Amino acid sequence: MRPIICLSSEPWSRLPGRTQQYMSRLRDGRILYFSPSRRWRDFSPSQKGLAVRPNVTAYTLPPALLPLEEKHGPLFRRRYRQQGVFIARQADRNRLRDPLLWVTSPEHVHLLDHLRYDGLVYDCDREWNELPPHWEGRLAQAADVVLAASPLLVNRLSPCSANIVLAPNGVNLPLFDPDSRRPDPLPQVRGPLIGWAGTIWSDLDLYPLLYAARERPDWTFLLLGRREKGNPLLPRLKKLPNVIVPGPCPVSEVPGWLYRCDVLVDLLREERPYDDVVSPRVYEYLATGKPIVSMLWPGQVEQFPDVIYNARDEGEFLTLCAHALEEDPGFVTGRRRDHAAQAAWPLRAAQISRILTTAGLL
Repeated sequence: MRPIICLSSEPWSRLPGRTQQYMSRLRDGRILYFSPSRRWRDFSPSQKGLAVRPNVTAYTLPPALLPLEEKHGPLFRRRYRQQGVFIARQADRNRLRDPLLWVTSPEHVHLLDHLRYDGLVYDCDREWNELPPHWEGRLAQAADVVLAASPLLVNRLSPCSANIVLAPNGVNLPLFDPDSRRPDPLPQVRGPLIGWAGTIWSDLDLYPLLYAARERPDWTFLLLGRREKGNPLLPRLKKLPNVIVPGPCPVSEVPGWLYRCDVLVDLLREERPYDDVVSPRVYEYLATGKPIVSMLWPGQVEQFPDVIYNARDEGEFLTLCAHALEEDPGFVTGRRRDHAAQAAWPLRAAQISRILTTAGLL
């Protein structure tokens, strides 16, 4: 398989994201994985790569000491030139010849002129509204294949490329084996448990949970995951006696928390209106077979309407949570797990590998 230079928007982590899931499963070729530095002290010019897989070495790119825009001219170009020199140097040290360049952010368009590669893949898993749209347009035009995580992203990028593949997110299915024995993380809780698992972003709309927790003091509400500063409703939720906010936990323990819940909920982010990308969290919910209540924007197309209860306001959210609690345990449990099985990351990666091989890129 052709070697790969992967430019990721996230560092290699114990909580693997989409790009890491793909790179972990393309095992027949050498992969250099580059991610941005979080702080200027994260990087030193002599830093060596970290062997994170037998065929994958992870590097941190040189930091940008100041936020730069195109209007800064020479300083802006110098930043990407330095990063390009660093990437090219690591490719030479690892003797990568004619690699496939795999990019994940419109920002990476500024590195194309500084790198040698034979084939370009742009993997788009979100809308980049905070970046100039012409960056993404140029990147999609330059790419041999564009992977888009949702139908709306396909439509958005279709004017820029004729080679777009719908590539939804996936799930690490073995973690959610229903036959595994797991300790009860909340033995003290009695009665219905309504749960969320994921990052509690500053723009995460927690109002449906706040409304439900006030209306149903006999239910318990769980917010599991890392907390980002600045969410205005989280302090109000934490004050309620029927709300539990335990913080993050190891990824191996997440299934135990999800299986402990009676209903799982998916909420909206204010900064991503009408986002139709199905998050890995939803596929994890589906893997448990548990009832799911999801919030939707007005006019948004329902996702998995056969197995997910979809609400459009806090009143409907509360009503559907009550309906979900009354659901027959065997009603659609198997169908939910079937949806998750079809989204297993090995299947997703194998499909992309076949497409890229057929296109002569791998």
